[in-house]
Amino acid sequence: MHATFRQLRLLIALAETRSITAAARACHVTQPTVSMQIKELADAVGLPLHEQIGRNLYLTPAGEAVAESARAMVAEWEGLEQRIAGLKGLRQGRLRIALASTAKYFIPRMLGRFCASYPDVDIELQVLNRDGVVHRMRSNQDDLYILSLPPEDIPHDRLALLDNPLVPIAAFNHSLATSTRIRSSRLQSEPFILRERGSGTRMAGDAHFKRLDLSPRVRLELGSNEAIKQSVAAGMGLGLVSRHALAGSPETEGLAVLKVNGFPVPSSWSVLWLKGKRLSPLAGAFLGHLQEVAIHWEVHS
Repeated sequence: MHATFRQLRLLIALAETRSITAAARACHVTQPTVSMQIKELADAVGLPLHEQIGRNLYLTPAGEAVAESARAMVAEWEGLEQRIAGLKGLRQGRLRIALASTAKYFIPRMLGRFCASYPDVDIELQVLNRDGVVHRMRSNQDDLYILSLPPEDIPHDRLALLDNPLVPIAAFNHSLATSTRIRSSRLQSEPFILRERGSGTRMAGDAHFKRLDLSPRVRLELGSNEAIKQSVAAGMGLGLVSRHALAGSPETEGLAVLKVNGFPVPSSWSVLWLKGKRLSPLAGAFLGHLQEVAIHWEVHS
């Protein structure tokens, strides 16, 4: 079976975008080129690699199998390129990182310092909710994954990174905002605005509420911390967010962190990679950078 790296990269793009047009745009080629190359690859495999059902494009089982192997082959080749570059004294290549959305409050600052040391490195950053990161991890699409709640069903190695305390918040003028100590049972009567199901914050929060024998009344489920903060500041209810998602002085955002017994919810960030995966030199260098920076990092450093 004969296949080119170009065809494999196009199939990977098709698997990720589920669109001929988007795959062409991602790979900087024309749509006819994608169609032709994927057809040639399918002919080499001897089975169709994708199918169109209505407006939706799906990979066939053969397409999924080839895409999985293609990712491994391309990753291995890119790792070789980086190792050769290292032998030449060069520091360049591509680093792929997928992270849960709340990590966007500190990872860019960590990346900035890394990029200053490696100016020729290209970084692909995917910011998703936990389910999205786990999906990418399951199909080995990235070098590293940053989560606060690692998946139990995917074998992986991990590096503990930072604490990620989840704190209850209210509008700055809420009646509870000035209380010095609040019983957790007091929260039962308050409406809550929480992250969507499937997010790490929501999963950790729900588990903690259950431990406290609380069933909060959920008024809204929102897909971003910013939307939650705006809604809470508007007086629509209480929220539960990572302390990383708040400014150094929450009152500047019209918010107050509540002093509730049993809170904050203990949580932490980890950097993950698949068990047995040979990390590229750049991924290894970034892990070392994270370890060094995290030692001196504070929630609002």
